[in-house]
Amino acid sequence: MFSKKQVNDAMRLYHECGSVTRTIHILGYPSREMLYQWIRKEGKPKPDRKAAKITNTKEHLRNPSADVKLDAIRRCFEYGESIKSVSEEIGYSRASIYIWRKKYLREGAGSLVNNRNIKIDKLPDKFAEITSEEVELLRRQMSDLQMEIDILKETINILKKDPGVDWTALKNREKAVVIDAMKSKYPLPLLLTKFALSKSSYYYQKHAAMKEDKYKELSSKIIKIFDENRKCYGYRRVYGELTKQGVIISEKVIRRIMKSVGLEVKTRKNKKYYSYQGEISLAVPNHVERNFHADSPNVLFLTDITEFAIPSGKVYLSPMVDCFDGILVTWGISTSPNADLVNSMLDGTISKLRENENPIIHTDRGCHYRWPGWIERMGRRGLNRSMSKKGCSPDNAACEGVFGRIKNEMFYNRGWDDVTIDEFMAILDEYLHWYNEKRIKQSLGYMSPVEFRQSLGLAA
Repeated sequence: MFSKKQVNDAMRLYHECGSVTRTIHILGYPSREMLYQWIRKEGKPKPDRKAAKITNTKEHLRNPSADVKLDAIRRCFEYGESIKSVSEEIGYSRASIYIWRKKYLREGAGSLVNNRNIKIDKLPDKFAEITSEEVELLRRQMSDLQMEIDILKETINILKKDPGVDWTALKNREKAVVIDAMKSKYPLPLLLTKFALSKSSYYYQKHAAMKEDKYKELSSKIIKIFDENRKCYGYRRVYGELTKQGVIISEKVIRRIMKSVGLEVKTRKNKKYYSYQGEISLAVPNHVERNFHADSPNVLFLTDITEFAIPSGKVYLSPMVDCFDGILVTWGISTSPNADLVNSMLDGTISKLRENENPIIHTDRGCHYRWPGWIERMGRRGLNRSMSKKGCSPDNAACEGVFGRIKNEMFYNRGWDDVTIDEFMAILDEYLHWYNEKRIKQSLGYMSPVEFRQSLGLAA
């Protein structure tokens, strides 16, 4: 397949470079096996590894250079030569080649340098030119960098800040805490300079931290109010309760205290129960037009149905809300959102009205308010019907707001796994009584709806 000239050229190149792989790479021929056949035919003896071990033990086998190692790795794992043949040719064991490759993959080419082969007679000229002042400057820079690392560690550990915190933007009180933790390792003047904090400010913060908290008693009252009111009072309603108790304090202070002791009202949004089932009967006009204000009781009522889903099943609530003060005139609780739920709730509402009182009752377009039972009761009592537009929840936003408050304060962020349906209905009914009688509202002068009506001399 190959001419005599091609064979001679290949053999000559092989003797020059001493590598089968390089010879094939340069010429493009022959195959590896063919070239080995030509070499054997020429009669070139194989390397005597034992002789090499005897003659080159110190200079070659024990301390190979990084170039030798890299060349062996490339030949075996890049060019594809047999590890056995390369091992025999360079005089190193196959295990050594595998070790070199492992080091190279893990740490790079620098790991192949044998430290025993490095001899330094004198420093390079560029290092010889470094002055003692430059060395001292480098030392100070390293010390400064180490100090910043220690400051960041203490800021994260003591102040519980995020790892990416900018420690230079800490408050003076926080800086003083970190400085106290590092005084045993660094001089105080150096720390004050690093934090850009004056000595007087540092000692002021230390003295302030040692003083007794002047809001300790107030914090206890705030915690008590928060816990007694189902952990659903924000700082405004806490302010209202304190005012009723004769405690005059800024809302900002209350908000800061609540934040410091971790008093937070938890909220969550959930999918609303949807009762629309088409145009069962003729819709009535929207007489409210999103004006949910009433100047007196029993003038404008709102109603709707909401769903509570717990592991034991589903519970439905249908209240009647008076727009005058937000009181729940009456309510119905059931495991089924049927006509009996809304009709019995309406009957309870009618029983509390005087003969001359004919309020507007505003609803959405749910099927419950378009069935004959609801329409017949409304007509017989002379009550005025009003309906939202189709699919327009803002038209009944005030009632949706009541549902949101009820669920945020009573339902969400609680575990209901071991609560039965009957137990849940009792808990819900108890909460609704508290909602009317105890829960204060800012719009009512921090009074509950019942207290507000009593203050006006009205029947609750």
